[in-house]
Amino acid sequence: MAKFKIEMNGMSCMHCVGHVKNAFEDCGKVRGMDVEINKAVIEGDLTEEEIKDIIEDEGYDVVKIEKID
Repeated sequence: MAKFKIEMNGMSCMHCVGHVKNAFEDCGKVRGMDVEINKAVIEGDLTEEEIKDIIEDEGYDVVKIEKID
């Protein structure tokens, strides 16, 4: 299991946060998450590419994905 810190662009409200949270929940690979406007910490069995795809599918831009301990 890995943990990632993500920076995004394009989110402007809590509805945006909800869309991203739901997308991560729906993928079935997330064990924990903290999503805020334009940033998130995701823990689970995901690759950086999967994270990027999930966020971009919701209409937001990924600025940076950093693997953390």
